[in-house]
Amino acid sequence: MIIYLAFISLGLPDSLLGSAWPSMYGEMDVPVSFAGVLSMLITAGTILSSLMSDRLTRKFGAGKVTLVSVAMTVAALFGFSVSGSFWMLCLWTVPYGLGAGSVDAALNNAGTFWRRPFPGTHRHPDGKCLRRHLSDAAAVRTAG
Repeated sequence: MIIYLAFISLGLPDSLLGSAWPSMYGEMDVPVSFAGVLSMLITAGTILSSLMSDRLTRKFGAGKVTLVSVAMTVAALFGFSVSGSFWMLCLWTVPYGLGAGSVDAALNNAGTFWRRPFPGTHRHPDGKCLRRHLSDAAAVRTAG
C-alpha cells in the first residue's frame, strides 16, 4: 500500500508551479517569465539527485531515500506556500528538485528488483489487473 501512495505522490507536486504561478507572480511583482527560472532550478535539482540516487539507494536503501525525498518535497511545498518573495521561492526549489529526483529514481530502482507481478488482489473494480487497466487507458488515449 505504501508503494502505491508513494507513486501517486510523485505526480502531485509537478503541476504546482504551473497552476499557482498566475496568482503568485503579480503579488511578487515579477514578470511571468520568471516561472522559467524556477522551473530550471527545479529541473537542475531533479537531474542532480537522479544521478546520485543510485548511490544513495545502495547505501541507505530505497525506503529511507524515499522517506527523506518525500519529506524534502513536502518541506519545499510548504516553503512555496509561505514564500513572500521570488528569491525565497528560488531557495525552496533546491529541496523541491532534490526531493523529486531522488524519490523518482529510488522508487523506479526499487521497482526493477521486484521479481513478481502485482498479486491478484490489486485489481481495479472492473476486475482487470491494475497494470492491464493502465495500459488499456493509455491505448484509448492514443487511439482517440
